Amino acid sequence: MDSIPYGYYDFSEPEPQYTPEAAPPSPAECLQKHWGYQAFRPLQEDIINSVLAGHDTIGLLPTGGGKSITFQVPALMLPGLTVVITPLVSLMKDQVDALRKRRIPARCLFMGMSRAETEYVMELCNQGKVKMIYVAPERLSSKNFMARLAMWSPSLFVVDEAHCISQWGYDFRPSYLRIAKLREQYPDVPFLALTASATPTVVDDIARCLQMRNENRFATSFSRNNISFLIRRTDSKLNKLFQIVSSIKGSAIVYVRSRKRTKEIAEALIGQGHAATYYHAGLQAEEKNERQDDWQNGKVRIIVATTAFGMGIDKPDVRLVVHYDVPSTLEEYYQEAGRAGRDGQPSVAVMLSDNHDKSILAKRLETAFPSKDFIRKVYDEICRFLCVPMGEGFGCVYEFDPQTMCVRYKLPPAKVLSAIGILERAEYIEFSPMADRSARIMMRCSREELYSEDFTPEEEQIMRAVLRTYAGVFSDYVFFDEVKIAHKCRFTPQQVYETLVTLRRKHIIYYIPRSSTPWLCFTANRCESKLLTFSKEVYENRREQMKHRIDAIKDYVYNTDSCPVSRMLNYFGDMNAADCGKCDVCRSKSTSPAFDEDVFEADLDRFFNMIAPCSRLDLRSLEAYYPSNYAQMLAHVQSMVDKKLLTREGMFISKVVNQS
Repeated sequence: MDSIPYGYYDFSEPEPQYTPEAAPPSPAECLQKHWGYQAFRPLQEDIINSVLAGHDTIGLLPTGGGKSITFQVPALMLPGLTVVITPLVSLMKDQVDALRKRRIPARCLFMGMSRAETEYVMELCNQGKVKMIYVAPERLSSKNFMARLAMWSPSLFVVDEAHCISQWGYDFRPSYLRIAKLREQYPDVPFLALTASATPTVVDDIARCLQMRNENRFATSFSRNNISFLIRRTDSKLNKLFQIVSSIKGSAIVYVRSRKRTKEIAEALIGQGHAATYYHAGLQAEEKNERQDDWQNGKVRIIVATTAFGMGIDKPDVRLVVHYDVPSTLEEYYQEAGRAGRDGQPSVAVMLSDNHDKSILAKRLETAFPSKDFIRKVYDEICRFLCVPMGEGFGCVYEFDPQTMCVRYKLPPAKVLSAIGILERAEYIEFSPMADRSARIMMRCSREELYSEDFTPEEEQIMRAVLRTYAGVFSDYVFFDEVKIAHKCRFTPQQVYETLVTLRRKHIIYYIPRSSTPWLCFTANRCESKLLTFSKEVYENRREQMKHRIDAIKDYVYNTDSCPVSRMLNYFGDMNAADCGKCDVCRSKSTSPAFDEDVFEADLDRFFNMIAPCSRLDLRSLEAYYPSNYAQMLAHVQSMVDKKLLTREGMFISKVVNQS
């Protein structure tokens, strides 16, 4: 899970006051009052009405299709609390901040919050002052949280990124299986499951895992008509990337599968004169936040990132998404490519491929599902590394760094992580790869002794900030944020850290710096590895499912007999999908298709309907959508301007609203 700065809640900030209407508004009235939108997007209102009628509901809406509205509107109309379960801390924070700006009382609970912050949020829920609470699935294992939840009268449970609950989902997460506990405890509370990419098999499994009954299912077409999906085969991916980012203007994401490569490619782009930066999960939280903000605010145009980037980030004006490396699945590709053109305006998604990609895809299957003998060897090495005796270990939690173990025992890191995942699914261990632990501090001396200490000016300023910000430091450890203290004192976080270390050496404070330490827990006593068993559901079935996904992405990239976009839509269950007309295969069938004025005007209507009516459309962004008819398109735009159907300012057009 990604992290955000600690010290998130300002206790002095007043709570938004929400007073239910005497006569409950309609969903459309609620939407207009709180969000200012005049109409719902496709299927949003259908999903909302299903939820309000008390039905279990599954919604499949594309990235940028407005999933959040489908539960935020009913949350304001239902009497009790809406619980939103999501794995994304960044999404929690962004949505809660956006809701509170609209005076809607929403809160979130995430790992790393201080005990005081957690209790503060729970007390607000006790008092009925919260309408929406965002939590991670791990929170459901907390007895304290589950006991409190029973007091809060939940009216709706929302499962975001619902494909994570399916054993057949491309991003299965064992922690999501805890959600079934809610169904057992609250059999009459409806569930809303939302995802942007799921095959029919995964949708069926979502319904099974959540024990849904007579659920309503709503799905828009997976087609993203404003995105041109292109495949570029090349002997030099880097040179092709330079060419693409130079020819397509606007904000861009370049996806790679290696942390090291993010930096290398970003530096290469900078060397070509492009404003670029890089992002991956291994960066410090402050670095990640800064780089993400620079890209979102337009300070840099291109961000080179691993798949850790993008989920839950609402940047509507991404014009280009490039996959430098071929993804392992079409689900992964569709999710990431769908971060282009969320505002409905023409955008481009490009997949780069070279002669090595086929063999790389084949190796991914072997890496993801190593032999059972190798998995048993990894189990033995984990036990040896952690000094776990035979017949012991059950329930014990160990700090565990797989990278260190791999170096010590000369094991391949990627295959080891896969083996750990299989051992976890087989319920021999639990593993958390990134357990952020916030800093903790406690005074070793009394107040009287503290005031008699001879501090340097820097030490005194930092100690005053700590005492004014955190209560209870004389009686117990408290979680605190070095960055927050640095901001108050106008020091750097490094200065704060070094000063606190000095005070610890002087025996004035106890200080445990912030750290990110992976941990591993044994869910069964250590046994002989030859006795480990792996069921078909854990190993063979999942391996076959991954092979099916890899075959599908290979077919998408290398099959040139038919439109790859229509084949991708078929994969997601849209069996009537038409050819896209914009990919290389479709263009090769008709090198110079005739320009259809009626089709173009219908496209314009669709673009304007998907964005705010008063927004302007950049004609330059249409070049990728009408590459062989750009001149005819510009000529027809001018004729529409002459007929007063459009207005034009340079390269921007707006729709003329009929005032009659």
